[in-house]
Amino acid sequence: MKILISNDDGIHAEGIKVLAAELRKEHEVWVFAPDQERSGVSHAMSLRAPGKVSKHAEREYSCSGTPADCVILAGLGAIPFEPDLVVSGINRGPNLGTDIIYSGTCAAARQAVLHGLPAIAVSCAAYREPLAYGAAASFVRRNLARLVEHCGPGLFINVNAPSSEAEDLSGQWAVPCRRRYLDRLHAFEAPDGHTYCFLSDTRIETNEDESSDHAVVAAGRVAVTPVLVHPQTPSGFVPGGVFR
Repeated sequence: MKILISNDDGIHAEGIKVLAAELRKEHEVWVFAPDQERSGVSHAMSLRAPGKVSKHAEREYSCSGTPADCVILAGLGAIPFEPDLVVSGINRGPNLGTDIIYSGTCAAARQAVLHGLPAIAVSCAAYREPLAYGAAASFVRRNLARLVEHCGPGLFINVNAPSSEAEDLSGQWAVPCRRRYLDRLHAFEAPDGHTYCFLSDTRIETNEDESSDHAVVAAGRVAVTPVLVHPQTPSGFVPGGVFR
């Protein structure tokens, strides 16, 4: 299989190197990732600035833009490769539930779906360094065919694995959890007349549903979550209905 790998941690991140090395054992892999960290940029795109593409090694390129930019440019021929599949990651830290909205890693997978390609986002669901990416990479390689099989025309698969080097972690289907981010604001008035604001002391409240991706990872398994790209019509909505 021909696989394009991207991420939001940048071309030099350990996670993308581990993932590329693992998938290259069985597949043709090309890397096209941001030239620096772009965490938390969600689906941002560079609409008014050119994207600078740089070649780092055989089948390894970087882009000056965002994760979504990488998939867009690759799809338009910026690198000499047409993938069968896009895999984004391995992200440094979890992309559980509500995190998916903010994640540049998930945005690359989402953009691939918009291009009509199957896509998988992969994250190491831990915060403390050093992170161990081996379990996530091995799980994706061993289960790649099944994961691709479940990539529908309107969804991607979001994988979150515990930080581990185990090569045999089992996985479980899960639903996205709901997370609430409790940040604190620190601000100061600078001599230049501007107010500078910093977010700190972030705490996250997560619902404890046993079928959620958060619960699956907490139990030491790999959470596998289908994520819809094209929203479903809510119940009670009547197309063509009129407001008065």
